[in-house]
Amino acid sequence: MGDLMKQTKKIGCSLIVLAAICFQTIACAQSYPNKPIRLVVGDAPGGSPDTLGRILAQKVSERVGQPVVIDNKAGASGIVAAEIVAKAPADGYTLLLNTTSLWAILPNLKKNLPYDNNKSFVHITQIATAANVMVINLKHPAKTLKELVQYGKANPGKLNYASAGIASPAHLAGEMLGLYADIKMTHVAYKGAGPALLDVIAGNVDFIITSPIAAGPHMNSGRVRALGTTGTQRNPALPDLPSMSEAVSGYDISQSWGLSAPAGTPADVIQLLHTEFERALKLPDVQEKIRSTGALAIGNSPQAFESFMANERKRLGEVIAKTGIVLSD
Repeated sequence: MGDLMKQTKKIGCSLIVLAAICFQTIACAQSYPNKPIRLVVGDAPGGSPDTLGRILAQKVSERVGQPVVIDNKAGASGIVAAEIVAKAPADGYTLLLNTTSLWAILPNLKKNLPYDNNKSFVHITQIATAANVMVINLKHPAKTLKELVQYGKANPGKLNYASAGIASPAHLAGEMLGLYADIKMTHVAYKGAGPALLDVIAGNVDFIITSPIAAGPHMNSGRVRALGTTGTQRNPALPDLPSMSEAVSGYDISQSWGLSAPAGTPADVIQLLHTEFERALKLPDVQEKIRSTGALAIGNSPQAFESFMANERKRLGEVIAKTGIVLSD
């Protein structure tokens, strides 16, 4: 009888503890967010992730009643930003603007990442996707992609191209062009698309293949010349630009962006974030802003986002194997 009473007492205590934990979790969820949300962007101001983050931050801030603050942590193709988020408290107050480079390219190149690509994050939604655009310095003699390829063949090693960093989509896009067009070029890496584009404008590098989100303002102002987009078909947002596959057979590469949080973030917090960011992505003015940059707003489920990432990781892994890109640990 005494043992039964002791066991009953233990069960009762356990239930009290469990109830307290549940109550605390519910209370936290009900009060979330009660302070600013930090959205870490692994790119310099002016790059694609930064632009998308700022478009969405304003709308979500208005809805949740707390600022969504952009924190630019450029470096190592986004690894710096990803590590910060992976090691942050899993409370919903530190988020990552995830990129093709982080979820599809780097896992195929770097074995010793400072976080586990498969276990360190929980994913919220895919934000947008876009075919890249090639833009070139205005003083370069090539006026079309065919002319650029001809120039590269006639001047081996003389062409150079910029990227947002080693193993960034722009780097992969350049290597893919060199492989498919059979031209030798020099890669120049920067800490973000913003500074890379400025050097293209200045003529310090010849061209960059980057997202229309980053290149769009410079295209519109006439500071760079656009030669083509990277999808297999013309980009509906940029119908006057030819697809690069029209000049270089088989060429096809795009990039996408999404939203992730540290693993262990409460499911109800993830659901709230998904609801608010998806709602923002469905707003007509937000869709128009994203479309005007040459990208397409998405806003899908976490499961659909994870499936997309897995497919891109496999597809781009095959491209990396063919181009022989190596990233030392």
